[in-house]
Amino acid sequence: MTPAAVLVAALAASSGSSQDTNSTDVRPAPRWPDGTLSFTGPPGEIGNWDGRPGSTLGANVFEDALDVSEFNLPTNLRIDEIPFKPWARALYDYRQATFTKDDPHTRCKPSGGARMFHTPYGFEILALPDTAEIIFLSVGAPHSWRVVHMDGRAHPKNPEPTWFGHSVGHWEGDTLVIDTVGFNEGFWISREGLPHTSQLHTIERLSRPDFDTLRYEITIDDPGAYTETWSGGWLIPWIPGNEPFDYLCQENNLDVGRMVGPRE
Repeated sequence: MTPAAVLVAALAASSGSSQDTNSTDVRPAPRWPDGTLSFTGPPGEIGNWDGRPGSTLGANVFEDALDVSEFNLPTNLRIDEIPFKPWARALYDYRQATFTKDDPHTRCKPSGGARMFHTPYGFEILALPDTAEIIFLSVGAPHSWRVVHMDGRAHPKNPEPTWFGHSVGHWEGDTLVIDTVGFNEGFWISREGLPHTSQLHTIERLSRPDFDTLRYEITIDDPGAYTETWSGGWLIPWIPGNEPFDYLCQENNLDVGRMVGPRE
């Protein structure tokens, strides 16, 4: 048997694909041959993670499409508990009042921070052992991808500001911990319009407590916009059969309804 075949067979065997007829059984998360948690499906099973628009870091949603909170972590703050600096709270309130008029995502910009993880149509998490990288591929965006370096490197001293920043990761048990700096200021941290500055530093923690659930949590450290660090997150479901498709989002987006200003 070739090494590739051994890898496929081992992942399939460790995925818990043989389920009991009892529908209440929880299917365990798959693992790679070395025991590392896998964020993909086993061979032969198509699917990916579907970020839910209603997931929020701060409970203060007004739009019907966002009024779905069952995926939020119970430890999430209310919006009045988030340690905004005055200017950041004023900007957040303005973004709420003007709906999605200034939303960079509407203009097909990459979604940095937590925004990628509650964008519809799914995303994939790919482990690349040959290059010691983990790649995040988003569908409901301009088909952006994010690289997390897993080779133990440090952040550069003066990273060039980018949409996704510079990410390094490591495992703490079955939790992937991602440390990111070097963000630009062109995106919203999350869909409801939380602001940030170029001082933003995030720590993200991803785990897969069972086959169908991804747990995402982010700690935000941005002394330019907040008076102290704070955290939030949500659960993300695995959708069988979900896979990337031709989602075209370009800078000449003509979705006028989401770009003209305040809602009626």
